Amino acid sequence: MESLGGCCTLDIDRFRSTRDAVEKAPEAGKGSFETVTEWREGAQAVTRARSFQIETDEPTPLGGKDQHVDPMELLLAALGSCLTIGWVTQARLRGIGYRKLVIKVQAPFDLRGYLALDPSVRPGFGQLRYTVDVDTDADAALLEEIRIAVERTSPMLDNVLRPTPVEGIVQQRPSVLA
Repeated sequence: MESLGGCCTLDIDRFRSTRDAVEKAPEAGKGSFETVTEWREGAQAVTRARSFQIETDEPTPLGGKDQHVDPMELLLAALGSCLTIGWVTQARLRGIGYRKLVIKVQAPFDLRGYLALDPSVRPGFGQLRYTVDVDTDADAALLEEIRIAVERTSPMLDNVLRPTPVEGIVQQRPSVLA
């Protein structure tokens, strides 16, 4: 039997069971995620997501202490990790394995937008690009099939490619006088 490498640790039976359950009862597949981010000091904040914690900061040229990941890097990490999960899932569904899988996500930016120096320059990234470095016995056609399937089903890629409505609400706490 062909070794599936590290891909075989993905619980594909649980994945298939979930897919089957959602196919039978679409409401079972609906839910939501929530994060709570609290400012600490300067440009530092801590975000809690379920039982996990992520600390963020800005690089020193932007006034931060550069002690934690930049929020823009988190977007790249979220995309890269989502694509990685997709590549492993698609490998398991096809019964192939990888000896190595590394996804690098890069994005150029222009600080003139963030610093409000040029209204024609967006404050975010100008482009996102990713490179998949994979060591496998699978042929190029199968890898292209996997790439297409991953891009079609990646939640993070979908959120980046298609505008998601965003609503901001401000809740001001009344000041407490001593």
